[in-house]
Amino acid sequence: MRILARVLSACALTALVVACAPSTEQGRGLSLGMVTDIGGLGDKSFNDSAYRGLLYAHRTLGARISVLQSRSAADYQPNLEALANERFSVIYAIGFLMSKDLDQIAQDHPHTHFAIVDAVVNEPNVVSITFREQDGSFLAGALAAMMSKTKHIAFLGGQDIPLLHKFEAGYIAGAREIDPSVKVDAKYIGSFDDVAAGKELADVELNDGADIIYAAAGKAGMGAIEAVQTRRGAYAIGVDSNQDGLAPGKVLTSMVKRVNVAVFDVAKAYRAGKPMHGHVVFGLREGGVSLTHFKYTRKKIGSARLARLARIRAAIIDGRIVPPATLRALAKFKPVAL
Repeated sequence: MRILARVLSACALTALVVACAPSTEQGRGLSLGMVTDIGGLGDKSFNDSAYRGLLYAHRTLGARISVLQSRSAADYQPNLEALANERFSVIYAIGFLMSKDLDQIAQDHPHTHFAIVDAVVNEPNVVSITFREQDGSFLAGALAAMMSKTKHIAFLGGQDIPLLHKFEAGYIAGAREIDPSVKVDAKYIGSFDDVAAGKELADVELNDGADIIYAAAGKAGMGAIEAVQTRRGAYAIGVDSNQDGLAPGKVLTSMVKRVNVAVFDVAKAYRAGKPMHGHVVFGLREGGVSLTHFKYTRKKIGSARLARLARIRAAIIDGRIVPPATLRALAKFKPVAL
């Protein structure tokens, strides 16, 4: 992964642990531990976004950082326990699947501060960070509907769970905002790290007539980006991190979920003596989600579509459009005249 090669020249990297010593006097005493979700570092998506926030805290706050990578769900509890026993200032659980394990670990270590992404753990020493993924996904769906030549687009999710329904519901509603008759296929891989399965299902969606696929599937979503590269007129929309450069011109945009910003904000607040608690939500209004700046596709999209997308974005921020977060809410969604 390019970011690893560039940043970790001063740090030790093993298959399971990344650790850096404090680089400034300012950060002495601040130590940050992170347990990745399945897929680990190098997924070019969710975990990498969180890791960028950790690296930024190392560079700017001088924090000592350590990362334990989860190869399977069985690694969550021992990884969290290992970091807790090392008495890190803040320990991050990256992914909703760790919520049950973190709940127990947090009770066992009441004087350690924890943060979890994409889940809510109701313990006094845990800050829960979630995102309004439906906001950014709505914009992705609107763009897909504007760009589709076949009036047939697709969604490809990792696991069929409520968290991913936020992406799916927002995407479909955004497409309907542009064209209520647009066809949207939705399939789930059943995995966040099976790239081959992701490509196989993406090929099925393309063969069925879809020409744009929004892949919200972590590392497995790389399969969709791979699939569109051999299809003329087909595009992918990336997720979590900026994936536009993975296939320049074939990834229309990415729905960036700024986990890195949330990770850094938690560290900064702790460093200032004001640790975050409770449930913190990042949406479009808070700068927690957004589309990219269309570095490789701006000309293809055109100024008229970009202007319409900007109007939709403004309407979400000011509340005129409320993207649905569930499939039940999607069924009640009606396009808003702007």
